[in-house]
Amino acid sequence: MTTARPLPSQRSEFSVEDGVHYLNCAYFGPLPKSVEAAGIAGIRMKSSPAPFPSTNFFTDIDGLKTEFARLVGGEAHRVAVVGSVSYAVSAAADNVCAGPGQNIVIVEDQFPSNVYAWQRLAAERDLEIRVVGRPGPPPSRGLWNDRVLSAIDVATAVVALPQHHWTDGSLFDLVAAGRLARQVGAALIVDASQTVGAAPFSVSEVQPDMMVTVAYKWLMGPYSLGAAHFGPRFDDGRPLEAGWMGREGAEDFSRLAEYTSHYRPGAARYDAGETSNFITVPMMREALRRISEWDPASIELRLGELLTPLAEAAGELGWPCEDEAWRARHFLGLRLPDHVDPEAFDRALAAERVYLSRRGGSLRVSPGVFSEESDIGALIGVMRSVSSG
Repeated sequence: MTTARPLPSQRSEFSVEDGVHYLNCAYFGPLPKSVEAAGIAGIRMKSSPAPFPSTNFFTDIDGLKTEFARLVGGEAHRVAVVGSVSYAVSAAADNVCAGPGQNIVIVEDQFPSNVYAWQRLAAERDLEIRVVGRPGPPPSRGLWNDRVLSAIDVATAVVALPQHHWTDGSLFDLVAAGRLARQVGAALIVDASQTVGAAPFSVSEVQPDMMVTVAYKWLMGPYSLGAAHFGPRFDDGRPLEAGWMGREGAEDFSRLAEYTSHYRPGAARYDAGETSNFITVPMMREALRRISEWDPASIELRLGELLTPLAEAAGELGWPCEDEAWRARHFLGLRLPDHVDPEAFDRALAAERVYLSRRGGSLRVSPGVFSEESDIGALIGVMRSVSSG
């Protein structure tokens, strides 16, 4: 039972311009001032790097892994630092045991970072890609989840899902999907880019074989950096790169020419090359620290409170959205009514400086911890104006 309370507005911690109604964190989250400061400190350090001990190559990376593991309830030695979701998914795909006649389960319009690697694997090994379709326009009231579970069978090798669909926040029951995947021996691969940082995620509850997220969205960190948690299934896997930092004894620079085939324990083998970016890694580490401090459960409650009036207004004005029980609390996908001119809507948004995304057939509204009631009010005002006329 959670004791979390809604997080108060953190507007003062950001440099979001006054008069801008930024509701687009699912696309690109702004940096907190402390994260910006960590990046600037990294630039200054690189400008004058003496003294710079070799231990610096590992200190912030290890700290980042510890912070990420704490945030998702995982283990630090199972965290790999990667440049993207597709990097981690490709590493997992390269180490999945699958053969002809087996299948890979994904959902319709899934983000491509968790699709292309599976398409390639399917083509190489004669596997079936099972795309579980959306059961019609929202609300689906959980029918999409039922279809996902029905698609998993004894021939399933991989179940590759998000927790929240990137276009509209549709919620998938990863605990149920993971339980069924384990029963048939399938790997559960989770793209949590639209979850971690804005809502609780528990590795121990979901038990994914690999989950990954990026820093630049809800974690409000730098671009081109992310973190993945690899489970025991991949302990002895082959990484995408034959790098040196993931090798046993890599911390001792004086012995790097004593080559070894042994890796450091856990997921270090899956770290992308040159992960020790002395600008972006401290930024992500600080972003993770701030998110943990704010508490994802409290963030989710705050964003849910902001979006409740929007969902109510959408219902009143006839803008369809997913059933409350089966959608994200932290962002909301709306469908444009047939009587509303999309171009007129876009012009009205621009005039009021309201920023959101159109993804698939959905208008994705994704506030952040810096957002205020007035930001949602500005959007509701635009919706009312185009609906009436």
